[in-house]
Amino acid sequence: MAHYFFIGVAGTGMSAIAQYMKAAGHDVSGSDRQFIRGQFNETQDALMAQGISCYPQGAGGLTTDIDYVIVSTAIEDSVPEVQLARQLGKPILRRSELLAQLVSSKKTIAVGGTSGKSTTAAMIYEILRAAGYQPSVIGGAGLTRLIREGKIGNAAYGEGEWLVIEADESDGSIVNYHPEIGLLLNVDKDHQDIEALMQLFGFFANHSLHFITNTSHPLSASLSKGSPYDIHLPDDFMQQGVVVHFSVDDVRFSIQSPGRHTMENAMAAISVARSIGISLQQCAEALQQYEGIYRRHQILGERNGVVVVDDYAHNPVKCARSIEACQPFSKKLIAWFQPHGYGPTRFLRHDFVEEIAKALRPQDEIWMSEIYYAGGTAVKDISSEDLVNDLNMRGANAFFVANRNQLVDALRPHLEPGTTLLLMGARDPSLDAFAKEVYQAL
Repeated sequence: MAHYFFIGVAGTGMSAIAQYMKAAGHDVSGSDRQFIRGQFNETQDALMAQGISCYPQGAGGLTTDIDYVIVSTAIEDSVPEVQLARQLGKPILRRSELLAQLVSSKKTIAVGGTSGKSTTAAMIYEILRAAGYQPSVIGGAGLTRLIREGKIGNAAYGEGEWLVIEADESDGSIVNYHPEIGLLLNVDKDHQDIEALMQLFGFFANHSLHFITNTSHPLSASLSKGSPYDIHLPDDFMQQGVVVHFSVDDVRFSIQSPGRHTMENAMAAISVARSIGISLQQCAEALQQYEGIYRRHQILGERNGVVVVDDYAHNPVKCARSIEACQPFSKKLIAWFQPHGYGPTRFLRHDFVEEIAKALRPQDEIWMSEIYYAGGTAVKDISSEDLVNDLNMRGANAFFVANRNQLVDALRPHLEPGTTLLLMGARDPSLDAFAKEVYQAL
């Protein structure tokens, strides 16, 4: 067995593969700038509990006994540990390159699309697990069931032949995979323009042995290879509180997760499961027990008549669908959103305004705080306030609170019993703690 060292091991994608490699029998260690001596870090604690040695970045973890050094697209060549790895002559692999090796080692189901990958991958994993397939999963978010076991929850290793992964289009790594089953959920403008996305997803379709796509989305439908398992949505969708209901060939499905997009993701998981011989009844039983994933419509609770929901939504379509999914909870919805990255926000400005304005009801509100900045050389020529002003021009009830720590005080006059408060954002690792702070402060 080899020894793998992950630079930036606390990242969602990196920690998932690190855990998988450790569970598969390899020696694994890693470093991250989030790890600071003497300070508790939840991710570090969870990794170390699984036998993965963790170090602050540049603190001597990268030693001569390492066989392979793994880096993500976020790790630049100028990082001292990368330079040290080169000096030591250690092979350096991108995360996507290592994942491509794992894809080729098992029968892999790769989930692609601009929205819903984490949820759908988790649903597929849960169906296969319940059906006795002993699958593995490498995902982008923690499964609630695995988190309750004290794990990060974004990876699990099974002895079976099937591996479920997310095929990421944001960094172009989707072209590295040649899965047994390729699944395309949707195509919406996100990190790249539509033309570039269609090229990536077209390559993905052509390099999947079996390809399944969602025919309810015109762009994804245009890439269909005519699979008998292509996704066709039922017409009896219904949401009651946080539970969605629908039927497939007279088999009734009930899932404890809100929103029409939950049904779409579930239909994708069902299509994949049926293609490998799992019955509808087995799918229904597994999905009825599905507990969801971390920060995907995670209901924190109710305080003083206000229901608080934490969600990972971060692109225009995801924000709109998240808003729509929470509207049945109460008569009034207040949504808060923290965009991430100046470039992506500038690129998607019109789309954010268009999608959010369409989703809001007259009584609903949208609040934004300033754009999350992760460092680097970004040009700071746009503000969340620009989006708020655009939304107000569209007639939406939109408000700007630059410092999110002032959000609760600003919100108090707008909150009343029977309101749902939806918190949205991604990439910022402190959002989970922030959501809990907001909940406690109400």
